[in-house]
Amino acid sequence: MKLWEKNFEVNAEIERFTVGRDREMDLFLAKYDVLGSMAHITMLESIGLLGSDELPLLLEELKNIYATAERGEFVIEDGIEDVHSQVELMLTRKLGDMGKKIHSGRSRNDQVLLDLKLFTRHELMEIANEVKVLFDELIAKSEQYKHVLMPGYTHLQVAMPSSFGLWFGAYAESLCDDMLFLQAAYKMTNRNPLGSAAGYGSSFPLNRTMTTELLGFDSMNYNVVYAQMGRGKMERNVGFAIATIAGTMAKMAFDACLFNSQNFSFVKLPKECTTGSSIMPHKKNPDVFELIRAKCNKLQALPQQVTLIINNLPVGYFRDLQIIKEVFLPAFDELKDCLQMCAYIINKIEVNEHILDNPMYDPMFSVEEVNRLAAEGMPFRDAYKKVGLDIEAGTFQADKQIHHTHEGSIGNLCNDRIEALMQNVFEGFTFERVTAAENKLLGR
Repeated sequence: MKLWEKNFEVNAEIERFTVGRDREMDLFLAKYDVLGSMAHITMLESIGLLGSDELPLLLEELKNIYATAERGEFVIEDGIEDVHSQVELMLTRKLGDMGKKIHSGRSRNDQVLLDLKLFTRHELMEIANEVKVLFDELIAKSEQYKHVLMPGYTHLQVAMPSSFGLWFGAYAESLCDDMLFLQAAYKMTNRNPLGSAAGYGSSFPLNRTMTTELLGFDSMNYNVVYAQMGRGKMERNVGFAIATIAGTMAKMAFDACLFNSQNFSFVKLPKECTTGSSIMPHKKNPDVFELIRAKCNKLQALPQQVTLIINNLPVGYFRDLQIIKEVFLPAFDELKDCLQMCAYIINKIEVNEHILDNPMYDPMFSVEEVNRLAAEGMPFRDAYKKVGLDIEAGTFQADKQIHHTHEGSIGNLCNDRIEALMQNVFEGFTFERVTAAENKLLGR
């Protein structure tokens, strides 16, 4: 069944090629297609395009289909082109011609735009929650090990004293910026395109404000042409937000792999979180962090993949946009999986509290000695030269009692301010209002 079918059949190979993986990808959107239809027909009844006796029957059946999708039992049958056709077919089987009325005033163009936005804002909500879980684990570890010193590196050379409080806290603060990016993507996503039809509006007196409120959107995409132009742009913007979170995790995963190696032995992963070798019985490999690194590096390509699909498209709808689903929709589950694994491992990770017992790290305290001499009145350049010559002569004695007090330093991590920053960003989302609107529409 095709919503556009007339009195001829499309060549089977052409159909296979043009449908592609759409039926598979549309399973991600099933719940949201139903939710959008519920809001749309409620609006249609209010403007007289649907009978008041028909609306309750259609809503009840749509709720049944929604429950089927929620249970993971929704299927797009063989020969059915997409999720929109499947939902309409299921309604028509149950309610006859009444089921065919739900498409008045919309096109598959704005229908899929709406589905994508409803799906994406839900996924962004879940990602924001997972980011917050990882953030909390990092802050807890930063506090737990804030007094444990470790080498800081530049050019992969031992440079200056750092601490595990700083290392864990740095990635926590990085997630604050990532969450801000995520919030911007969420706000751009949470605007209603429904009513733009094929991109040029409709002669029906649609009430777009009503569907906007029913679905809990912050506002609508007002200009109908821009609503259609937004397809691809939304995915690219969200892709950048996904990529920035993935970038933070990829860098942290690399650190963890490095620090877990025997040459460093800064951290230890619990044995149940590692894998072994088929021939080397001593091996405990940090495969989880290696896979997080690889998956997150792949996710950082997402905005570029979307950009390359939409880059040279003029105004209006084109079938090219269908391909975006294949890279975009599965990305959320992959990112959530990485966030969950990362939070789990960070919670279990153990820190070596005796790294600096090894005298090879003594030279990293040279800056502390230079600063001590400068504070006592010696010109900085003279102090620098003296300490450098002492190191060359092998007479340098490291004083490992350091006192850093400025904001964000070893002795003043400002974790409370970082937590306040994250909380402020997190509270800037409108998750509660969206959930309330959806539950009201579903009669929950």
